[in-house]
Amino acid sequence: MYFFFKRTFDILSSLCVLIILFPFLLIIGLWISIDSPGGPFYRQIRVGKNGKEFGLLKFRSMRPNSDQSGQLTVGNDSRVTKVGRFIRKYKIDEFPQLLNIIKGDMSIVGPRPEVPKYVGMYNDDQKRVLNVLPGLTDFATLEYINEQEILGESSDPEKTYIEVVMPDKLSLNLKYVNQASFWLDIKLIFRTVAKIFS
Repeated sequence: MYFFFKRTFDILSSLCVLIILFPFLLIIGLWISIDSPGGPFYRQIRVGKNGKEFGLLKFRSMRPNSDQSGQLTVGNDSRVTKVGRFIRKYKIDEFPQLLNIIKGDMSIVGPRPEVPKYVGMYNDDQKRVLNVLPGLTDFATLEYINEQEILGESSDPEKTYIEVVMPDKLSLNLKYVNQASFWLDIKLIFRTVAKIFS
């Protein structure tokens, strides 16, 4: 029953948010296109449930082809556009993922989906995060909501991410997998909204 209610909640709430915020999201899309060359959306391959890869959607916050010079965003990354800094601050860049949720690639609450490069480094226990649909938020999202700034303080961001941040995030992801319930999902959604605007 949990998975039935979770999926129903995901679809209905995603549709409602998209309908209500459509004018606002349209303005954001136009603003992105005017601010820098390229379309308003960015699609990146991530790994979902059971290791299935899918195209995760975001509002584009960086200059086109920026991921060719690295998949981590660190500190005051020069690749991030002026609009990108604003939409990242308030997590507006994540709204297109509501389409991923409706499609069934993601859930509102669940471990954040990772890129194949880093999933390839998971050990057998860490791979248990792939037993559930990835999501927009969970314990790790709340703990590392300012991950960009954390990595910006490191002399070797890639090493810090692989050896420190990623293992800790996976530990928190597994905490969610082990404790998942509908009421925990609701609690995490409210905590995330409060964290973004705090």
